Amino acid sequence: MDTKQIAQRLVELCREGKYDQAQQELYGKDAVSIEGDGQKTEGVTRGFDAIRIKSKQWADNLVEVHGGSVGEPIVAGNWFSVVMGLDATYKDMGRVAMNEVCVYQVRDGKIVHEQFFYDMGGA
Repeated sequence: MDTKQIAQRLVELCREGKYDQAQQELYGKDAVSIEGDGQKTEGVTRGFDAIRIKSKQWADNLVEVHGGSVGEPIVAGNWFSVVMGLDATYKDMGRVAMNEVCVYQVRDGKIVHEQFFYDMGGA
């Protein structure tokens, strides 16, 4: 798959809430995930297995999803971005509305880099 096809597939799976399947299908084994600005070491997760653990911890912290949105991807070469929103209640934070810009890099038909830029509280 090329970058546009991977972007469309990621959007499709995220809209269906199939985040686990998206990672299994689309992520490379050496992928890197960065939360926020990536300035803190604990915000960087390296490797497919570590990203899966991070995702499981996030899912285990969810109490209820009240709503969400996944925009259309914007593709530029080997990069694409998607605007996503989530209104959810978490065990450790209570109810939080969040909007984010998700940026992905594709190499050799797999997502190898993801970075999330967001403000909490729907700002």
